Amino acid sequence: MADRMEPVLPGSFLGILGGGQLGRMFTQAAQAMGYKVCVLDPGSDSPAGAIAEKFIQADYTDPAALKEMATVCASVSTEFENVPAQALDALEALGVFVAPRSSCVSLAQNRIAEKKFLATWKAETNIGPAPHFVIEHDADIRHVPAELFPGILKTARMGYDGKGQATIYDVDALTTAWNEFGSVPCVLEKRMDLDFEVSALVVRGYDDAVMAYPVSQNIHRNGILHTSTVPAPSLKPEQEKKIIAAAKSLIRKIDYVGVLCVEFFVLKSGDIVANEIAPRPHNSGHYTMNACVTSQFEQQVRAMARLPLGDTRLLAPVAMLNLLGDLWFEEADAPKEPAWDQVLAHPDVKLHLYGKSEPRMGRKMGHVNCLGESLGAVRQVCSAVALELGLEP
Repeated sequence: MADRMEPVLPGSFLGILGGGQLGRMFTQAAQAMGYKVCVLDPGSDSPAGAIAEKFIQADYTDPAALKEMATVCASVSTEFENVPAQALDALEALGVFVAPRSSCVSLAQNRIAEKKFLATWKAETNIGPAPHFVIEHDADIRHVPAELFPGILKTARMGYDGKGQATIYDVDALTTAWNEFGSVPCVLEKRMDLDFEVSALVVRGYDDAVMAYPVSQNIHRNGILHTSTVPAPSLKPEQEKKIIAAAKSLIRKIDYVGVLCVEFFVLKSGDIVANEIAPRPHNSGHYTMNACVTSQFEQQVRAMARLPLGDTRLLAPVAMLNLLGDLWFEEADAPKEPAWDQVLAHPDVKLHLYGKSEPRMGRKMGHVNCLGESLGAVRQVCSAVALELGLEP
């Protein structure tokens, strides 16, 4: 329909499936631009639902809830990839502009489909997935190539932040781990000689305009993102150029509208391997909230509302430090608020807390963006903040 391409102007309702911290930061960005937000989430105390103009507490596939959302919202997105694809299809069938569409989200919901896509994409970009083997039946284990050991076994669905993963050294360990995962479909990936990991954040508008952010270099602890640093300290200019071109190619190839993150491994050989796709604003893109002209959340609003995309230029070097619930339990069993006054004594540090009702070990509670005039200054501030909070720098 022609009117589907008209912009959705401020004052209108935008919808978000999922009420977590990504939904909350999206809601804040939308409200700052004059939009109202409707959040659909099964939980009663979601961080996004607490600040949205309208909150629908229901299952993502509840027909009545989706119909209510479609009545209110001109455009809907999702804050995480495990929202059922049928919910997005149902909203689109009800006449809502859905960005990204279910076909894009489905791709990232299943590692088998994702790896198959990344393998076909290699012909265009010369960047492909790690060598891997799909395991769907007991008999498949006997055919795993020996060169894939040691490897990492990953469940095809619902794995994130290191969950649903196990390091495997031989066939016996593979059999044991597969059984422990409930014999669900899995992918065994060869463990690569990794130098470092990076994320490419790209956004595509409804009109095929594509913008890319500077690539971030990521450090993980216990499978959860710890820091993202921009500009990526170890990345060569030609590698960044290749990664950004590949991410731009990918977002167009799957006809994706909105913000998309592609994670890459840079090997010690200098080769680049595609790790995974996240069809949404991403933890490693939180640095954009203070260090770029346009944050990733504002970009998601612009793409959903069919507005021109914003400038992705980096205004200052930055390091994002993730804040987990562990910080609240440093000294005692009962949670205690960390010393934010010490953190904010650094004038170039920006604190973002997610409004979650209670801290838990390993739970993402917030992040800080440490800015500076140089990468050296940024690292110094980030290390100081980490030490003040009792974290490894």
